[in-house]
Amino acid sequence: MPQLRLALNQIDSQVGNIAANADSVVHWTRHSAEQGAHLVAFPEMVLTGYPVEDLALRGSFVEASRQALLDLAQRLAAEGFGDLPVVVGYLDRTEKAAPRLGRPAGSPENAAAVLYGGQVVLRFAKHHLPNYGVFDEFRYFVPGDTQPVIRVRGVDVALAICEDLWQEGGRVPATRSAGAGLLISVNASPYERNKDDLRLELVRKRAQEAGCTLAYLAMIGGQDELVFDGDSIVVDSGGEVIARAPQFSEGCVLVDLDLPAASPTPVEGIVDDGLRIDRVILTEEPVEPYEPVVTGGYADRLDDDEEIYDALVVGLRAYVRKNGFRSVLIGLSGGIDSALVAAVACDAIGAQNVYGVSMPSKYSSEHSRGDAADLAERTGLNFRTVSIEPMFDAYMGALGLTGLAEENLQSRLRGTLLMALSNQEGHIVLAPGNKSELAVGYSTLYGDSVGAYGPIKDVYKTDVFRLAEYRNRAAAERGETPPIPENSIVKPPSAELRPGQVDTDSLPDYPVLDGILSLYVDRDQGLEAIVAAGYDPELVAKTLRMVDTAEYKRRQYPPGTKISAKGFGKDRRLPITNGWRERA
Repeated sequence: MPQLRLALNQIDSQVGNIAANADSVVHWTRHSAEQGAHLVAFPEMVLTGYPVEDLALRGSFVEASRQALLDLAQRLAAEGFGDLPVVVGYLDRTEKAAPRLGRPAGSPENAAAVLYGGQVVLRFAKHHLPNYGVFDEFRYFVPGDTQPVIRVRGVDVALAICEDLWQEGGRVPATRSAGAGLLISVNASPYERNKDDLRLELVRKRAQEAGCTLAYLAMIGGQDELVFDGDSIVVDSGGEVIARAPQFSEGCVLVDLDLPAASPTPVEGIVDDGLRIDRVILTEEPVEPYEPVVTGGYADRLDDDEEIYDALVVGLRAYVRKNGFRSVLIGLSGGIDSALVAAVACDAIGAQNVYGVSMPSKYSSEHSRGDAADLAERTGLNFRTVSIEPMFDAYMGALGLTGLAEENLQSRLRGTLLMALSNQEGHIVLAPGNKSELAVGYSTLYGDSVGAYGPIKDVYKTDVFRLAEYRNRAAAERGETPPIPENSIVKPPSAELRPGQVDTDSLPDYPVLDGILSLYVDRDQGLEAIVAAGYDPELVAKTLRMVDTAEYKRRQYPPGTKISAKGFGKDRRLPITNGWRERA
């Protein structure tokens, strides 16, 4: 059987930074060539970054992507890689589709190309376009109608893009019909918890359906609220894993494969789902037999808590660095939320770039003030204390506020103070709200909701505690100082806006609340179904009412890392003005 050394480059890219992305492709192609690769692949839309959203509808951006692809092909050849086939994802447009109502302006395509000999020898567009969750690809792209196949060193290699694997039909059965010995799918599949198990089973199933070895190449990094965790996978035709890359780690997955020789009478024409085989022969002669040096490997899997924590770190780091920021500012209350956010920030960009400020009022307990200072000492972040009491007294003297207005004033004074320091010193503010609080509106607009990014906005409160315990445990195992004070973990959560206040004054116990929210928010279950799951009817009705009436607050909350199947933002889109209420 012919041999083929495949290089899957699991790398990051930045939306819109086409020049830097092209440089990265050249760098990793050079690395792949030095490792003796015969075929090199890069992720979905690596040249433009992903997702490009409405940039896809801007003709100048599409043309910049198309021109960059041509330039990249010539550059690779000029640097001595002209005889090495390279698969690159980019943004294209179809020349065939006429403008019409309901079709994206300019008929853009989520495309990939094969670069060889200084030329673009093959172009193809994603066939299945996802239109669920965070995906709006019917809004942005027109589908491809070919089944691309390239012959490399005597092996027929079929190509696909992301959703082409996730949906039934299309390019997977077309690969079998075309008689390909290898199917490469290039992907930019966003992370969500437990998706790695689903992904592996999908790849195994599709390899068996395609009847050939399947290489699933994934992107890593972060873009706004999305995180990409890598986890590239290669399986044989029976679904057995040959290689699996680490999560949240950039690098080249190199694997030596024994593959069936291309048929001397290849299938041509129209095959499954009306796809037309687009076949390009690059090299007919197999490589001289060699001793495989890379037979794959199975990177250790992260446990659930480590996986989520790493996703939060990667998401925040990408947001800070890709937007040109250098430092972050966090209001440290001594509570668990701000403590976890601070730990994530220190791991993401270094403690020297993290600034914490304690802003006590007359209701702040001594242990909360002490816990904030203890966190700063444990992590090494920059720390100061600025009391809000003089500002609070001035407002109260002028307005005489009481009750909730008095409580929220404290939060808004802290928000104003943070934003003032942000303007003065150039830090971006991190909002510490968690998913439980955002769901039920347990936050103050223009107070604890201020900031440029919310690292834990998609993390339920019960998970916040678990992640804090994980981070401390991981530090202890490495012989390091646990970053989060134990008192921040064990004390009852409180906003400390009035004497003796605790969260359970207004909310159910968090395990109960999060159980209800996971059914209502994440799984779209109604009141009757949630009550049938064992929850108190009155408590369910109250909780759902709080969720429904807090939509206006969530719309004004900053973006934050998505780690669940349905986060607040692009995933869950409900009207603010909404007369519908769940009733038994």
